[in-house]
Amino acid sequence: MSEEVVALHGLSKEFSPKQDIVARITTKLGMAKAPGVVKAVDNVNLTVKKGEVLGLVGESGCGKSTLGRMVAGILPPTSGRIEYSGQDIATMSRKERDRVNLANQIIFQDPYASLNPRKRVSQIVGEAPHVHGMIEGDFDAYVSEKMKQAGLDPALRSRFPHQFSGGQRQRIGIARALAVNPEFIVCDESVAALDVSIQAQIINLFMDLQEELDLTYLFISHDLGVVNHISDRVAIMYLGRIVEQGEKAELFARPNHPYTQALLAEIPRISVRHKTFHAIKGELPSPLNPPTGCHFHPRCPHAMPICSQIAPALREVAPKQFSACHLNDKL
Repeated sequence: MSEEVVALHGLSKEFSPKQDIVARITTKLGMAKAPGVVKAVDNVNLTVKKGEVLGLVGESGCGKSTLGRMVAGILPPTSGRIEYSGQDIATMSRKERDRVNLANQIIFQDPYASLNPRKRVSQIVGEAPHVHGMIEGDFDAYVSEKMKQAGLDPALRSRFPHQFSGGQRQRIGIARALAVNPEFIVCDESVAALDVSIQAQIINLFMDLQEELDLTYLFISHDLGVVNHISDRVAIMYLGRIVEQGEKAELFARPNHPYTQALLAEIPRISVRHKTFHAIKGELPSPLNPPTGCHFHPRCPHAMPICSQIAPALREVAPKQFSACHLNDKL
C-alpha cells in the first residue's frame, strides 16, 4: 500500500449564501452587509494509498461530505489541488479526466434520495457503462453480474427503487458504482441511514469487495465503531480542518489531539460499566464565523492563550501519526 491513489494538497471549499434581488441591491447600495462565506473545507492535506481504507471522521457539519464530493469530482475546489495517481486532475485532458471520473465513484448516504425513482434497476446500474461503451456483450448479463457482486438477485432488475428495502437500495447504489469498474470509491456515510443489522451486512460487503476487486476506499462516517472495524488509517476532521490522522491501531490506542481524545472517550464499551458519559463541551461553531486560531479552542479543556491566536500546524507526533495541537509545540 505505498502508491498514492488520491492526494489532496491545500484543498479548500467555500460557499457563499445565495441572495435574492432585494438583498443584492441593498448590499450593492451599502445598506446591508455582504453575506459571509462558509469555509466548509479549510486547507486539507490528505493522501489515500492504493488498497487501503481511509476513515474520515467528524461531527455533522464539519465538512467531511463536502471533501468527499470534491474527491469524487462532484464539486470543484475553491483552492488547492487533487492528484490522482500523481497527476493533477486540473491539468488533465478531457479524455484523461473522464477516465478518472469513471475510476472514482461515490456511494451516497441516503439510498432513498440517490436513486432515480422513474428508472428500473437495470437502467440505474447499466446506464453509465452502456454510455461509455464498457458493455461488449449482453446488457442484461452485465447488469446481472454487477447486481450479484452487490448481493442482489438479478431477477429483480426490472423493478423500480420503491419496491426495495433500504438495505437493498443501498446495494443498488453499490452495484451502480461497481458497474464502471472503479478503482477508488468514496463511501459518504453509506451505512448511516440503515438499521444496525443491515449496517453490518453492508460493511462486510464493502470488505469483501475490497479484497475481491482490489478497491481503495475513502470511508466517511461519524460512527467511530464502524470506522474502527473497516479502516486501515483514520483522519479526524473538525470544522473543515484535519486535526489528527494516523494508523488506526495507534490512533485509537493513543489519541493525541484533545478532540480525538474526547470522541474516543465516549465510545460505549462492554468492559467499562457504570460510567457516566459526557458530551463534548459546547456546540460546533458556525462555519460562517469560525473561532480564530485553533477552531477547537472554545471547547478544549487544555486551551492556552496561543490557541485562540494561531492555528496549529499538522505535525508528526509519533511514527505515521500527525496532530494539529499546540500541546505538541515542545516535542
